[in-house]
Amino acid sequence: MKIYKSIDEYNESKSSVVTIGTFDGIHKGHQKIFNKVINASKQNNLSSVVLTFFPHPRIILNKYNDIKMIDTLDEKIEHLEKIGIDNLIIHPFDKKFSLLSADQFIKEYLLKKLQLKHIIIGYDHRFGKGREASVSDLKEYSIDFNFIVDEIDAQEIEKIAISSTKIRNSINQGDLETTKKYLGRFFSLTGKVVKGDGLGKQIDYPTANLLIEEDYKIIPKDGVYYIRTTIDNKLYNGMMNIGHRPTIGNKAKSIEVNLFNFDRDIYDKIISIDVVVKIRDEKKFSSINALKAQLAKDEEHCLRLINK
Repeated sequence: MKIYKSIDEYNESKSSVVTIGTFDGIHKGHQKIFNKVINASKQNNLSSVVLTFFPHPRIILNKYNDIKMIDTLDEKIEHLEKIGIDNLIIHPFDKKFSLLSADQFIKEYLLKKLQLKHIIIGYDHRFGKGREASVSDLKEYSIDFNFIVDEIDAQEIEKIAISSTKIRNSINQGDLETTKKYLGRFFSLTGKVVKGDGLGKQIDYPTANLLIEEDYKIIPKDGVYYIRTTIDNKLYNGMMNIGHRPTIGNKAKSIEVNLFNFDRDIYDKIISIDVVVKIRDEKKFSSINALKAQLAKDEEHCLRLINK
């Protein structure tokens, strides 16, 4: 898959079949759209193109909007590469771009830059300054400029019954099983392993402290989770605590991962954690020994899940 950082960089010689959207989470609904794009590209000898935007338009258009993303940009790219799209365009979304008229967007970007021949789009998609244009407007342009508009109707989308908002809600509630059902995969957290205070090692539960630099990334509800990760092509199971570690009076939020049967130095390594299921809420214990006893129970819980 070729990746372009703006529409202006796009330089394919072949005409294209395009879909447009933010596609946060690359969930099952999105995957259905991408499969349509890929099939159309193969049938008509077109280049398949996903046009998405970064940052999320809602973040730019509403400065008080604290929306969190299911995937970081790197995670989104990784998921799309697995699907088999030819070209991904990540166009910078800013105030200037938001003021572009629908007419300019279609003529200068879709037709001139992307050589559009076929567009596959959701029934409720709107674009242009102030969201002025709809799919109906696209269809009018298609008559004059000879391209196909393939509209995914409301019934088809409602049949899937999936949305990025529903997925964010399930993550916020710690309901990772519902999240997996919607995504078709485990929700993941990707970050760098950094040094902590060493308490985990002192109580026989050493942890990898995960630093997620992208502040727009959604983080599950505070608590303890059963997790999995692959490091150097080997799968490891473990447990993860997200929260403020109230037992030791630490106010800063942290993400600490304890991997079972693992004894390696992975400081500064980037790892991706699959968050499988929530085990319990974070709680304050009467002592470090009480915390250690609970961690042993948490580990047993995870091992039972693994053995299932």
